[in-house]
Amino acid sequence: MTSSPPTGVFVPVPTFFKTQSESKSLQPEVDVQTQVEHSVFLAKNGVRGLVLLGSTGEAIHMSRQERIDLISGVRKGLDEAGFKDYPIMAGTLINSVDETLEWLEDFKKAGAQWGLVLAPGYNYPGVTNGVMVTPETYRILAQHPNIVGCKMSHAVVSWHNQVSLDPKIDHNKFRVYSGLGQQLGPIVIFDAAGVIDGLAAIYPKTVCSLMKLAETRPITDENLKKMKQLQYTVSTAEEYIGKYGIVGIKEAVKRVTDFGTMEGGRLPIKGKLPEGEWEKWSETWERIQKMEDSLTEKDFK
Repeated sequence: MTSSPPTGVFVPVPTFFKTQSESKSLQPEVDVQTQVEHSVFLAKNGVRGLVLLGSTGEAIHMSRQERIDLISGVRKGLDEAGFKDYPIMAGTLINSVDETLEWLEDFKKAGAQWGLVLAPGYNYPGVTNGVMVTPETYRILAQHPNIVGCKMSHAVVSWHNQVSLDPKIDHNKFRVYSGLGQQLGPIVIFDAAGVIDGLAAIYPKTVCSLMKLAETRPITDENLKKMKQLQYTVSTAEEYIGKYGIVGIKEAVKRVTDFGTMEGGRLPIKGKLPEGEWEKWSETWERIQKMEDSLTEKDFK
């Protein structure tokens, strides 16, 4: 493991499952091969790292062995495709400190360099002196002798810019990533490390081009104009991500990139969008697809 993940766009990739007809079990089986193929596709198109089993990864619907097999399979597939040591964060979507440590140990052995740890929030309003819950939890995780480079994620995003600008923080060690593509341009201009963004699973070149411009210094008038155009394109498409969540992301990935199926994942997150919903976003898709098709490697790498 290394001390800090790189700057850039990370993708909280959806977990791919086989169709029910292909599966022998009650629930659809995990499709590691498609997961690998999609991961390589993202790596080739400017994405600097993956978040496996994160907010859109359905980790809690999987067994311990399935989670290990998924991460080790992606690590092996990326290595074989020429992306050795490609950055992988692995999500721990549980609040138990002991179990979080167990997951992180598994993921480290499977080939992930970092863990993305869920901030404890479920009981927060009812806890006496609750402000102490998060720091103490983080301290226990960070000081564990076998865990290196834990990264913390929280739903409260209004602090991102303030944290990214805080002069008391060593940003070589503590890096801030927004979970919202709508913030990508502004937050990176203000020295955040990047984003963990679901839209990049579908349109990686567009999101990564915006990232590249936002971190380029000095910021020229020409680049600022391009950033505004890209940010608008990204932000309008992000509204779809926010509205339809995991099911919407999986359907978009299938329709746009042809990875996955139209069956969704495992219960209770299964199925596709209602008939006609996708078509309501035709103007948004046409705009971002046109942008994606216009970009070349020099724009996003």
